[in-house]
Amino acid sequence: MTTTHQDPAKQHNWAGNIAFHATRLHYPETVEQLQEIVSRSHKLKVIGARHCFNEIADTTEDHVSLEKFDQPLVLDRARRTVTINAGMTYGQLGLQLHQEGFAIHNMASLPHVSVVGACATATHGSGDNNGNLATAVAALEMVIANGDVVTLSREQHPDQFPGAVVGLGAVGVITKMTLDIVPLFMMQQEVYENLPVAQLEEHFEAVLSSAYSVSLFTDWQQGRVNQIWLKRRLPSEVGLALAPSFFEATLAPVPRHPLTRLSADPCTVQMGIPGPWHERLPHFRVDHTPASGDELQTEYFVPRQHAVAAMRAVASVQAQLEPSLLISEVRTIAADTLWMSPSYQQAAVGLHFSWKKDWPAVQKLLPLLEEQLAPFDARPHWGKLFTMAPARVQALYQKLPDFQNLAHAYDPQGKFRNAFLDAYIFGAG
Repeated sequence: MTTTHQDPAKQHNWAGNIAFHATRLHYPETVEQLQEIVSRSHKLKVIGARHCFNEIADTTEDHVSLEKFDQPLVLDRARRTVTINAGMTYGQLGLQLHQEGFAIHNMASLPHVSVVGACATATHGSGDNNGNLATAVAALEMVIANGDVVTLSREQHPDQFPGAVVGLGAVGVITKMTLDIVPLFMMQQEVYENLPVAQLEEHFEAVLSSAYSVSLFTDWQQGRVNQIWLKRRLPSEVGLALAPSFFEATLAPVPRHPLTRLSADPCTVQMGIPGPWHERLPHFRVDHTPASGDELQTEYFVPRQHAVAAMRAVASVQAQLEPSLLISEVRTIAADTLWMSPSYQQAAVGLHFSWKKDWPAVQKLLPLLEEQLAPFDARPHWGKLFTMAPARVQALYQKLPDFQNLAHAYDPQGKFRNAFLDAYIFGAG
C-alpha cells in the first residue's frame, strides 16, 4: 500500500477545474488495507478516473484510489453475471468480457472511466431500451464507515439495494460489483450530417428509436442537428447496407469527430464497418489517450415526453450559448428503479453540453439554461456542473428521504460526506 502526503494544489480532476483538498492519498491493494484506512479516517472520499466536473469527490482529509485493486474478473456463466474489482475501467471490462464471449448492455462514451464511478453517479450511455450503466449492477461489496464489509444484492436486499447502487459516494467504498451480462454481439456505426430540426421534431420517436443507440450532436444553430450517430446491433458479423440519407440528413463521406474541425482518429470506427460491441458503443477508442480535459461539461435530464419542447427551449437561447458552447449531445435513457438516478421511474432524454473551459462565462449561462429547462423538471447530472439551488434538486427526487436514511445507517457520523453532499443531499448547505 502507498500513502502520499500531498499538496492539494497539485491534485485536480480530469478537466483541471476542480482542485482537491485532501491531505493524504492512499493506494490500498487489498480490502483489509482499505478497511484499516476507512476505520481510522475522519473524512474520506474515493477518486476514480477523476472525470467528475464538480466537487462530489472532494474531501478535506483522505482520498483513496482503488486503481491497485486489479483482481481478475469472475464470470458466472450460469447466472450470466461478472464480478469486477473497483479499479476496473469500461475499456478493460469490455475487452476481457468480449474474450470470454459476453457483453454488457451499455457503455460509457469514454471507455477510460471507472465502472464503479460511472455507476455511482448514474452515468448513462444511450438507447431507448437501455437503462443507464448502473442498471446492470446485480450486487455490490462495500466497506462502510466503521470498516466492516457489507454485501448488498438486487435479489436479497430489495429495500436497500436500489438506493446503494447510485450511491454518490455517500453510502460506502465499493470494492466489487457484480454486473448482468449478455452474449457478445456485433455492431456497426454510421454518421449522418445536417438533420433539419423540423424533421427531428416531426419524427422524434422514429429518429431516436432507429438504432440500438442514437446520439444527436448539435450546436443549436441554423435550424439543424449537426450529426446523428447511429449504433446498430447486428444479427451477424455482416454489416448492413448504408442508406445515403436519413430523414433528410446525408451520410458523412468520411469518419467524423463530434467537433467536425477535429480529427476523427480518437473516435470509434464508423462508416458502417462491423465490429465488436465494446469497440462501437463508446464514442472514443480505448487505445487513444482521452482529450486533455480542456472543456467543462453540463447535463440535464428531462422526461422523455418533454424532449422536443425542452430542445426548443434550449434553442431559444442559442445566441447566448454560442460563444461558450463546443457541442451538445442529446441521448435517450430508459426508466429505472434506482432511487437517485435521474431516470428513476421515467424514461429520460439527456441534454449534454460541452463548454469551452471558461467557468466565469459558463457560470453565467447555467442559470439561464436551467430557467429554460425548469418547466420540464430537469434533473442535473450528479457528476457535472450546475447552479440549481439545492432545495430544487432535492425536490426532484421523491426517494431522497429513504436515501438519506440509508446513508445515515451505514455512515452515521458523515465520514463519507463533503460540502457537495451536505448541500445537495443532506440539506446542510
